[in-house]
Amino acid sequence: MSNSSKRRLVITAVLAGSSQSEVARTYGVSQGWISRLMKRYAAEGEAAFEPRSRAPRTSPTATPATTVDLVLELRKKLSEAGLDAGADTLDWHLKHRHQIKLARATINRILVRAGQVSPDPSKRPKSSYIRFEAEQPNE
Repeated sequence: MSNSSKRRLVITAVLAGSSQSEVARTYGVSQGWISRLMKRYAAEGEAAFEPRSRAPRTSPTATPATTVDLVLELRKKLSEAGLDAGADTLDWHLKHRHQIKLARATINRILVRAGQVSPDPSKRPKSSYIRFEAEQPNE
């Protein structure tokens, strides 16, 4: 049984006149959960049947948008000037000219997310390795 159908059954049972504790025992849920669900149903109506997002409301450790824009702007300026615009160079410019310290991996993630880095794997994929397997023991 999906969560939304379980929510619908629980709310319908309570609205039909069953007590919250009876419904909790019947469906194997806590009475507190039913109380919260009924409050949500009273406030939101049909939207109470759908599960809420579990995504965090804020990301306090995320790199600020101004810093991300600065990294991308620096990358563009350095590339247009024909200079190296890799993560190490960007780190040096951020540190010495803007007093911003970012990890090399963070700078690289910003560039990859913005589509500024073309993938160039230096290793071949493991699936291309040909593994030797003997057909008979001691072969």
